[in-house]
Amino acid sequence: MVATKHCDLAIAGGGLAGALIALALAARRPELRVLLVEEGETIGGNHVWSFFHSDVADEDRWLLAPLVCHGWRGYNIAFPQRRRRLGTPYYSILSERLDAVVRRTLRDDLVMTGRRIASLNKTTILIDGGDRVQAKAVIDARGPGDLGHLDLGWQKFLGQVVRLEEPHGLERPILMDATVAQVDGYRFVYVLPIDETRLLIEDTYYSDDTDLDPEVIADRILAYAEGKGWEIAEIERQETGVLPVALGGDFDAYWQSGGKDVAKAGVRAGLFHPTTGYSLPDAVRTAMFVAGLDKPASRSLHEEMHDFARKTWEERGFYRLLDRMLFRAADPDARYKVMQRFYGLDRDLIERFYAAQSTKGDRFRILAGRPPVPVTRAIRVMKERPLRA
Repeated sequence: MVATKHCDLAIAGGGLAGALIALALAARRPELRVLLVEEGETIGGNHVWSFFHSDVADEDRWLLAPLVCHGWRGYNIAFPQRRRRLGTPYYSILSERLDAVVRRTLRDDLVMTGRRIASLNKTTILIDGGDRVQAKAVIDARGPGDLGHLDLGWQKFLGQVVRLEEPHGLERPILMDATVAQVDGYRFVYVLPIDETRLLIEDTYYSDDTDLDPEVIADRILAYAEGKGWEIAEIERQETGVLPVALGGDFDAYWQSGGKDVAKAGVRAGLFHPTTGYSLPDAVRTAMFVAGLDKPASRSLHEEMHDFARKTWEERGFYRLLDRMLFRAADPDARYKVMQRFYGLDRDLIERFYAAQSTKGDRFRILAGRPPVPVTRAIRVMKERPLRA
């Protein structure tokens, strides 16, 4: 039997961006009936999201507090010519916790999982099989639009949560270990100590293409673990990802490709850090923006969210310039030198960079001096005028 559900605001996509909007509205606008529709069987899928303490404004931390599963007082980095320990606190969220918190916070009839969306517009979601969601406004947070409108490089990874035979001895994460062989662009290994014998190990590449061979990369993770003296007893979970690294592009064409006149969030709205590809800080800011609107469930929502995303895109041209330096001025196997130099700068600058809040002084310091790339290529990139970058 075909059914129609009515609500004030419908969110298409139960990933991080859509889920955080739903949680923020539940807390700040409880009078609104907000319905979340997700194709998968769980909210958040199979993911681990991590973030720095400095990525999120103090006044917004309450939104993430119930979701955090692990935290550390700092992290390490390693490059061929640089080792460093930084004291910025670092946290991780598991998709299982996100799913549990969303289901606990929203009423059961307002969380629809395992429901494939056939089509949507600014007020209606049609579900495969004929069911319908009728709302005053719809937000589409289902992932990318047509990425062909953007000039992109890629950050791709395979991660495994592994249980070891013996304790690993790590006290804090290794966010970048670029002492590994440089293949397929800038390569580094990322390690999170979950407990005494469990690690998340991710093999990550800043690459020119999206090709990912899970078997080859899994073998590299095994070799990395063996090199550290870690004997893997069991692989508990595995995740792959390919994140966009924005070098430029046509924002308005990209926005429209995701649905004309439909409000958008997350990667579908172009709301991700141009260099890291990570979307958690923007997902928090977007959720708080929507919760702070006078009328989140209204026909003006599309224009307000478009303007929010457009302004964010325009403010980040500096990061897209750095990405062009990384991908077009540096030889692929020497890209690590760009990050090696970056991690010699002061901690506050690094924190602001990851939060996408670099000051003018930060930008000068990042670009000052002899670049760790061929000078002629660096000059050529600096002179580029990419379309609507």
